[in-house]
Amino acid sequence: MKKIIKTPVFGINSKSYMYGAALLELAEYADHLAEEYDMSIMFSAPYADLGKIAAETKHIILNAQGMDPIHTGRGMGHVLPESLAEAGADGVFLNHAERPMTLSQLIKAVSRAKELQMHTIVLADSVQEARMTALLKPTMIICEQTELIGTGKTADVKYMQETKEAIKEIHPGIIVLQGAGNRTAEDVYNAIKNGSEGSGASSGIFLAKNPKEKIRELFEGALKAREEFGSRVYGEEEI
Repeated sequence: MKKIIKTPVFGINSKSYMYGAALLELAEYADHLAEEYDMSIMFSAPYADLGKIAAETKHIILNAQGMDPIHTGRGMGHVLPESLAEAGADGVFLNHAERPMTLSQLIKAVSRAKELQMHTIVLADSVQEARMTALLKPTMIICEQTELIGTGKTADVKYMQETKEAIKEIHPGIIVLQGAGNRTAEDVYNAIKNGSEGSGASSGIFLAKNPKEKIRELFEGALKAREEFGSRVYGEEEI
């Protein structure tokens, strides 16, 4: 059973910046925030850390950073979807700029994840790509301009609004997030103010001197936005 998602969503994407005990500590902190403030926090982790984090947390939505659209059998070195589900992953990131997929691979991966009752979080760059991705009806689409990743610069309001409108025209039940460039609570707040149904960070958190303090700082932006713009619950009927 998929975990219910409430917007605004707050995202913490570790990529390969951190692993092991240090990452588990941050996951436990995020889990505490998710419970205390009743907010959906998406937390990504490297494959080898998923099992441990899943065992020690209850409230975060734990996501794998990718997978291969295959079934059990031959496939040396591939990331098996069943193994991610068995490890405790609630969802999976697909088609990130640093792990791109062909259209055929993406279609198969979304289908496999849905079969395993996993949330599907798909990355899209342009308005056109966002529109095409929406046809697959994933749980969530993160609109992220590739050239802004890791730069500290956020997308402009026009891009945020056009990508969201393109997606919602096709399927209003898809959650739309705007990614890339968040460094401050104000960045997170502004993204939600401009139509994003959540926000978060990767390098903005994990390159900070104190990642835990940075999580709290950015989280405050999401809390402020929720107070002003409200929340919505996405259940099984939405996706």
